[in-house]
Formats: sequence, C-alpha cells, structure tokens
Amino acid sequence: MKYIYTFVCHEDEQALCLLELRSLLGAEALFGARYAVSARKVEPSRSPFLKLRLDVLVEAGSLPELASQVGTLTPREATFKVVFAETEAVVRTDRQREVAREIGRHLRGKAELERPEMWFAVTELGSRWVFGECSYGEAVWLQHQQKPQNYSTALNTRVARAVVNIAVPDTAGAKAIDPCCGIGTVLIEAMSMGIDIVGTDMNPLAVRGARVNLTHFGMPDVVRIADMRTLGLAAGDEARYDALILDMPYNLCSKLPEDEQLEMLRAARRVARRAVIITTEQIDALIEQAGFRIDERCIVHKSNFSRQIIVCV
Repeated sequence: MKYIYTFVCHEDEQALCLLELRSLLGAEALFGARYAVSARKVEPSRSPFLKLRLDVLVEAGSLPELASQVGTLTPREATFKVVFAETEAVVRTDRQREVAREIGRHLRGKAELERPEMWFAVTELGSRWVFGECSYGEAVWLQHQQKPQNYSTALNTRVARAVVNIAVPDTAGAKAIDPCCGIGTVLIEAMSMGIDIVGTDMNPLAVRGARVNLTHFGMPDVVRIADMRTLGLAAGDEARYDALILDMPYNLCSKLPEDEQLEMLRAARRVARRAVIITTEQIDALIEQAGFRIDERCIVHKSNFSRQIIVCV
C-alpha cells in the first residue's frame, strides 16, 4: 500500500524536518511541494511536522475518472467527510471545497461535516488524482511544553520529538538511552511514543527535575544518577542499546574539555549501535576518534546559536 504524507515546518527547522521524515518514512520528502510518498504506515502524531496521512485507495488520470472509481468502493456503515489535501501547488479554498464535494457526492454513505466517523482525502499529484482514507496528526508535543521543571538551554519539545524519531524510527522492540537526560525532555517525548528508554545524569538536581516532570505526565521513573563516562565499564553494566541520544553538555561561559567529550563519546560507542548527538561545537574528529561513523546531519537554529544534529553509526 502507498501512503502520502503532508507536512509543515518553520524555515529554521527545515533541515531537521527533512531528516526526521527521511528516517521515519524511508523516503525523501519534497519540501517545496510539502509532501512525501512512502510505503511505511506511520501515525502522523509521531512527528511534530506531519499534518496528515492519506492511505491511497484509488488513483486516476482525471477527477471525473477518480469520482467514478470512488463510486465503486464498498460502502461502510459510517458517516464521512472528504477534505482536499494540499501537496504540490497551492489550491484556492473554493476549488478545494469543490473537489471535495464532487468526490463526496460519489462516495457511498452519509456525509457528516461536524463529527464524521471516517475521514477521506483527495489530492492531485502531477497528472494523477488520488483518493484514500485520511488521518490527522495531533500535536502531542505541545502538551509537554508545560513542564513543572524547565531549563533555558534544554531542547524544546518539538526538536526533542524529532530527534527521538531520527534515533528510533522503528519503535518495536527498540531500547534507547539518554545518558545526559537533564530534566527529561527527550525521555518524555520518547515514552509518549511507547519507546523503551532510560535516562541518566550526573547532576542530582537534574535527575530530581526529570523525576518531577515524569511524574507530572504520569510516566514511570526511568532515571538514575550516573556519569555517562562509566557506562559499559562496571560489571553487569554491559547493556547494549539500539539507540542513544546525547545532547552534549554546553555552557555559554565555558567549554567542556575535549578529553571529557571524547570519554563521553567513547562511552556512547560502547553501549549503543546508533547514536544521535546534539552539539553546538565542531566535534567531528572526536566522534570519529570514538569509533563512530557520521551518517547524516542537519543544523537547527535558535536565537543566537545553532545546534548540530549528527546521526552516528
């Protein structure tokens, strides 16, 4: 089956959006056209950028031909609403409604504009018209902005959610770790998607804050105090993780020594097969020295500084 996804993002997060959708969907998203076509079925609510998913049922070379095919679909005992999904060119609102009404007129069942039991979408891709069931994304990450504990330098929830999706595109059976978890922003996004993740931090105040935030959202305590540089060294601490998300500690007034950064990266290499490293500094040489290979990267801008999101394998 084929799925069409539409998405929206701010220009400052364009590169992050495209990297996340590449990881999630296994397909290149066409930014100028604001859509991607994929064989993977992903819940739109997983991504902070996805707007909707259209599960393709029929395709045709013209709108009348599409309407005719829609009329042959097996009816369901459900009310429905048809919407127009903008993919390539911008389409006037009145034209969108006209197309949706025309398709809805041929669809068997009862139209319901307020609270339909089923949603359908229609769109035009090049010379092809497409119709199918439609699922909208819910901005789950927005709820997580209201945390009891916050840091001014912490990742915002939208970026954290995208980073989790880049690190763990397939959640089934995956184990992940955030070894510098801070107040738990990444943990909360991951756990809200059903990902098996744990967190550590060497700062007791940060761990305490993470626990407060996890409790606030009804999530279990998965954090402990630990210096990530010791991961994989102690007896019984040889767990292998499918993914590691490391937001390198930084301070506007001081710089973490290179030898400490290298220790952290080597620890990450010991315990994880794949890592997404977030940094404000140029640390490519250290990443490679630790035994990682840089697979992909992007830059996210925020006020007066930028973060690199580096995918390592």
